[in-house]
Amino acid sequence: MGAVVILGVFVADTAYRAERPPRMGETILGKSFALGPGGKGSNQAVAAARLGAEVAFVTRLGADAFGEMAIRTWEAAGVRPVVTRVPESYTGAAYIFIEDASGDNAIIICPGAAATIAPADLEAQAGLIAAASVFVTQLEQPLDAAVRGLEIARAAGVTTVLNPAPGRDLPDAVLALCDYVTPNETEAEVLTGLAVDGPEAARAAAAALIARGARAAVITLGARGALLQAPRRSELVPAVSAGPVVETTGAGDAFNGGFATGLARGMDPADAVRFGCAVAGISVTRAGTAPSMPTLAEVEALLARG
Repeated sequence: MGAVVILGVFVADTAYRAERPPRMGETILGKSFALGPGGKGSNQAVAAARLGAEVAFVTRLGADAFGEMAIRTWEAAGVRPVVTRVPESYTGAAYIFIEDASGDNAIIICPGAAATIAPADLEAQAGLIAAASVFVTQLEQPLDAAVRGLEIARAAGVTTVLNPAPGRDLPDAVLALCDYVTPNETEAEVLTGLAVDGPEAARAAAAALIARGARAAVITLGARGALLQAPRRSELVPAVSAGPVVETTGAGDAFNGGFATGLARGMDPADAVRFGCAVAGISVTRAGTAPSMPTLAEVEALLARG
């Protein structure tokens, strides 16, 4: 298996479960509270490492208790931290509201020190990136840093994956650096202006992303699975269910970590998408984000059930 390098953000997740979100000026009683590790890039790194990939995670942290939580999380999962500490800032945090009945969520992220990640951080790790099989990034850290990482990876022939979350419009030049762009339905609509409410609409959005420069698009569709679209290939990969849904918060990160691992293992892209769907399918049966990521043995057992 080749190595995976991930650029991204760690945040401490503060998760509040309640029947509904409060209205402005209103206070309501919640059902539960949990504090744990999060951040899209960090979650993806944990997911990939728990699946057996050799993972390095590039980020910035504050010199505080949440930063120590990050280090402990990565040590437990087997992630190699490539970290710059920023004492004058703070390690990021996220407010996560979870609707008790459905497990659906809404999130506010404050990246803290990770908001100061710069292109120079990626240039300092150019050798690490160039030696990887897969480079993954998202949009929680500054865009210019993500772009520099993609540029370094592309120049070295490393497979590039951009998970465009949080959703925002992107220049065509950024999409042209992506072997795979992996939005969910909402993010695909933000990128293309096309409403994505099912597989056919996802095909239109994916085709628009490819027309703008991406080599391929993978649009995740929740319980309907994921669509893999390339210039001469379109394949809807069904979701892989592992049981009742408890919480969807980390599902996208589980998918991306699994997809990157599948690519690093040399899987056909559709098989890597199915592998990612199985990782996500297990993660949503558990509470939390990083703590919900399954092991390789669990994923292989689920896929063996057919």
